[in-house]
This record gives sequence, structure tokens and C-alpha cells, in this order.
Amino acid sequence: MFDKGSIVKVLIPNVVNTGYDYRLTGPADIGTFVGVTVMNRPYIGVVWGFGDSNLPREKIKDVTQVYERGLNITDLQWIKRMADWTLMAPGAVLRLIINVPDAFLPPRVEELYSYNPESTARMTDNRILVADAFASNDFDPMSVNDIQNITHVSTAVIRTMIKNGTLAPCDVRVVNPNQFVYEYNDMGNIVLNKEQQCAADKIGNAIASGGFSVHLLDGITGSGKTQVYFDAAWRAYSGGKSVLLMMPEIALTAQFMSRFEKRFGAPPVVWHSNLTAARRREIWRGVMNGKIKMVVGTRSALFLPWMDLGLIVIDEEHDPSYKQEDMGNYHARDMAILRANIAKIPVVLASATPAAETLENVNRGKYVQLKLTSRFGGAQLPEIKTIDLRENRPDSYIINDVEQTGFLSGAMCDALRDTLGAGHQAMLFINRRGFAPIVQCKKCGWNAQCPDCSVGMTYHKRIGKLLCHMCGRTMPLMKKCPMCDNDVSMRGVGLEKIQEEVNVKFPNAKTVLVSSDTIMSHQSLERLVTQMENGEIDIVIGTQILAKGHHFPNLTLVGVVDADMGLFGTDFRAGEHTFQQLFQVAGRAGRGEHPGTVLMQTYQPDHPVLTAICAGNRDAFMTTDMAARRMAQMPPYGQLIAIIVEGQRESVLAGFCNDLVARAPLLHGGKIMGPIAAQIYQVRNWYRMRFLVAGPQNANLQPIVSKWISGIKPPANIRIKIDVNPINFM
Repeated sequence: MFDKGSIVKVLIPNVVNTGYDYRLTGPADIGTFVGVTVMNRPYIGVVWGFGDSNLPREKIKDVTQVYERGLNITDLQWIKRMADWTLMAPGAVLRLIINVPDAFLPPRVEELYSYNPESTARMTDNRILVADAFASNDFDPMSVNDIQNITHVSTAVIRTMIKNGTLAPCDVRVVNPNQFVYEYNDMGNIVLNKEQQCAADKIGNAIASGGFSVHLLDGITGSGKTQVYFDAAWRAYSGGKSVLLMMPEIALTAQFMSRFEKRFGAPPVVWHSNLTAARRREIWRGVMNGKIKMVVGTRSALFLPWMDLGLIVIDEEHDPSYKQEDMGNYHARDMAILRANIAKIPVVLASATPAAETLENVNRGKYVQLKLTSRFGGAQLPEIKTIDLRENRPDSYIINDVEQTGFLSGAMCDALRDTLGAGHQAMLFINRRGFAPIVQCKKCGWNAQCPDCSVGMTYHKRIGKLLCHMCGRTMPLMKKCPMCDNDVSMRGVGLEKIQEEVNVKFPNAKTVLVSSDTIMSHQSLERLVTQMENGEIDIVIGTQILAKGHHFPNLTLVGVVDADMGLFGTDFRAGEHTFQQLFQVAGRAGRGEHPGTVLMQTYQPDHPVLTAICAGNRDAFMTTDMAARRMAQMPPYGQLIAIIVEGQRESVLAGFCNDLVARAPLLHGGKIMGPIAAQIYQVRNWYRMRFLVAGPQNANLQPIVSKWISGIKPPANIRIKIDVNPINFM
């Protein structure tokens, strides 16, 4: 405990901070939240330790406030070790925790608006986003700032909705600190099968005995992994511990919420990015004071100020969306395991297609593998087959008297016809948004490029414009080549193109598109699920959003339009990621009483990824894939650290990279590669160069890289990003 007047180091939540000295105005302990100012800007920081600046006392500023609560020693150790591993500044890690500054302030007085569901005003796409924002917050009143922060619509859209009566002013702020505090019970309405019960008991024993452990719940799609980790959550919660259930953003569906409430008798407290400031504040406070003890959330939920955390569950642990690349580079799964290790609590990883790193930790005996080999409720695994496009060429079709290139083979169309005829539903998967990814002049070779990024622009028929998938810039579709004035043509295929083909070949089928362009909120995803369950959709056409966690009992056919799309990437994880994605998509078929079929169109039917999926032989494929990585000393058998240097002027960027090369350290058993131009060289008018530091499995590369980078001061308009064990090589 530090007394009033003590000089302490305070860690500030910003990206360059390692702590500044302040004088306490009241007693505080290590980890206590305090208010301070830096360059006249207010911050909430934490007491990090003894002051060490050696400045005269009269030059050290007072803290502005000492709060009653703070982080515990375990949290501070986690911040330090996460910073050491990721090479983020400790202040940047703290910023992930103190990401709700309103939690320390009384609610601001703002004019609030309620949503009027009986309004007869026309609902545009933007207005539907606003309606969804209210629905995702239980129709609590919202300020204009709340609505904009969640939906990113313009003020004009909101003002129009106020004018036409869809939004109505309300003069009462509804703030109930206990509205998210639920009491949970095991409702006793789920009976686990023998495999599930065995897995649940082993996890339960780990929870009861205490200490750090990691259990991999390795179950095929539809095997009931959710109910097993619900059992674990109940055991921890009933023992007085807090529980975090982490999952990918898109998996937070109404189906999951319904299963949770059915099991525990109350809805989950949900944490994600589309919450109002008031809702985030009350949940953050509730977790900090221990009143909220069970949260379902995305990767940012890991950074809530947990009190007495007793269990972390990471669903779909292989999912790439756990990797954060915006506010620092870290993998939420790995940081969750690090946190659990420090706090000495158990972790449950759940997946039908575990990551290579996870499987290797099982092989080393660090994790315990619990297998679920049969589908829950007696449903059968689907039959998976390939369609060889070398022998089954897609048929063309006619639009406005013009023949169009088709992308669905006769065999795929026959299967669709049989499925619809039987009264069942089908899914077509293609992991490419828009209508056509290439807009090009066939005469001179010009193609539509984003002016701000070194990528081609995709034509989106739904909005009638070209769209850059890197920066979001839109441009009108030009009909004439700007270089030679000849007609431009569209090449390649996106999901909008597939919908066009389906609508021509199956004019009576009800179709819907599912991608990040059309599913922009939890509510829009829930509407899709409801429509599927009610039989209002015959064929759903979508991207990887469809691969995650959905249960459609009447869906019996899954068609993969282009199974080759991810097979030949430059990333050493290409095979693993393609297998995971296609296997997860295949798992959507036949989850009800009717058997399912999966058809994958390919020019490479003998590719190891596809043959393994067809045979259901995941373990053999991963063994072969990991053997190749072992030979190449790629993760998990080696370490990689990517250093991305970005600059607004190419000459300055090149000069700074030359300075880095001149001062590069010598690595024993490792090497530094680069600089080379990043695969996407220009993003939002920033030019990008990459270094890659590689070392053996036991290499301790972080201190070497940290000393190297910190020894050279970058010039203005140069940014450096460090990514330990990257999964994105673009």
C-alpha cells in the first residue's frame, strides 16, 4: 500500500506508454485506478509500481483522483507478459482493458430517442441498421452518438428518422446498473450422451481441483460441444467463479442465445462492439464489481476487468477472427491461455477443426484432448463428394438475350433440383463478395484499380458500383475503358453472380445472399436464421459467414462453387485454413432428421485437402501438413515475427528500411528476411514494406527484435507494426 504523497509510476492506456511518475493524493495499492493528465489530456491509469524518474518532487504532478477499485496482481502480470510476447507497449495492452472511459464518469446528459416499431415510414438499408442497433440493445433509449457509433450511418439518416416519427425523443434516461445481473440455474433439461458426459466429467474434475489446465473439446460438427462446455460453465459458476465464453463475432446468433437461456434459465450478458456507451459502461462496471459473473463475448471480452475468473471457454478456437490486427497484434486464444496460466484456472478450447498449434500442444502433452465422434441426437454425417469440373463443365445461361458464362455444373444443378423437389433447403458457398472481382478492358489490358490501394476493385451489382475491399472506397462502374475507349468486361465470379445464375436456372426458388455486405448486424443474421427455419428460403448463397455455428435442420445440400479458391495461396497455412473452412461449411448439411450431401466443384479432385475432406480424415491430413511444417521450421515448429513498415513517401520508407538493414542483428540459428514490398503494397495511400524474422522453436526472438527496432528512431510519417506469429501475410 502506498501512502498519500508517495511518488508512484502510473501506467497510461496509450500505445507508447511504459509509465510516468505522479504524486498520490490518497492511499493506493498497486493496480489501483487513478485519474491523471498527460499534456493536459485526462486519462484513467493504474498504479504500476514505485516512481523511478528521479525528478525533483516539485516537478511531479499530482494524480487527479484515486478510485476505490483497480486491477489485481494477476492482471498486472498478464499485461506485462502479454506486452513482452506481442511487443506491444504495456500501455497499449492496458488500453484494451480500460476501453470504456465512461465507466469512471456519471452518465452524460444527452437527449435520448426511443424506437417506434409501429412507424409506417419506408425502411431503407441504413434505417434497418438503426432499427437493428436498438434491437441489439433491448430497445433501450439511445443518443444520436450511440446510434452513430454502432451503425456508422450519417446524422442525416437519424434526423430523417426523427422527423418521420421512427425515432421519438424521450426525456427519461434509463440507467439500471442491475439490468444485466442475472441469477443462473441448471434447468435440468439437457441429458448428455455417454461421450459428452465423459468429457464433461473430465473438465469438471479440473475445475474442482483448481489450477491451470487446457482441455481441447475436439468434436465433429453437430456433436454437441456447446452443451459440454455449458456443463463446465455451470460447474464453475455454481462454485462462485466468473465465467467467460468467447466466440467469433458472427457466432453470436439467436440460436446460441436460445440454447443458453434454455439451459440456464436467463439470457447471457453479451459483450461485443455494437453496444451503446451506457450498456458497455454498466456491463464493464458489473464485471469489475463481481455482480456480473457470466459473459458471452467476442475477443474483446477477454479484457474486461474480471473478478475471480474461474473458467475461460474459447469456441471455434481455430477461427482467424480471434487474431486482432487493428489495436495491436495479438491472438485472443493465446492471450486467454496466457491469462489462465497466470491465474491458475482451466481453459476449454472447442472446435471440429482444431488449429495446428493446438494439435501440437496436444501431441506434446500440454493440452488434454477430449473427442466427440458422433452427432448429437442421432443425426448422420453428410456424404461429401467432389465434382470434377474438367469433365462437368458449367452450362451457360441467358440474361437479356446475352449468353453468360455459367459457374454451376450440370451435376450441381441436378442436385439442387432434387433437393428443392424433396422440399429441402440448399446452401451454395463461395468465399468472394460482390458480382465480379475483375473489371478489365480486353483490348489494352487496363483494369479497375483502387486509387488508394494496390488492389483491383470489385463490381457489386447490389449497389451498382465498384468497391475496394481494402479501404471501402466506391467508384461508378465505367462502361468504356479510360485508356482506349473500348468496352470493359467483367471477369471472375462473386456470390452476386451466382445468385443471378441461380435465379435464371431456378426461377421459382427463393434465394438470399449472405455476406458482410448484407449481414451487417446480429439482428439481420437472426432474421436469416428465422427465415431458414420457417422455410421462407430455398437456396442460401454466401461467404464464410455461413461456415460458423448455424443449425438449419432442413438444409440437406451444401454446394461449394469453387473448392480450389484457397488451395494455392502463398501462406504456409493455406491448406489448413482451406480444410477448416470447407469442413465447417460441409458440417451445415444434414443436421436434422434428413441425411445431407456436400458437393465440391473443383479442377483438383485429387488434392490432399479435398480427398481428406471427402474421406473425413482430418487427422491424416493434419499429420501430413504438420510434417511439412516441421521440415520447414514453420509454426508451430518455429517462430516468425513480421515487421511491417509503412510510410506515406516511398523514398522515406526505402531510406528507413535501409537503416534497419544496416543495424540488423545477427541471429544464431535464425534469419532476417527482407525488406520486400508487401503483397498489398499500398493501403489507404500508405506504402508497405515487410521484414520477416524466423527462428527455431525454442528461439527467444522478441527481445532481439525489440532491441533492434527501438534502437532506431523512425522519421515522421513512418509506422511500424510488429506481428508475432502472423496469420496474415498480405
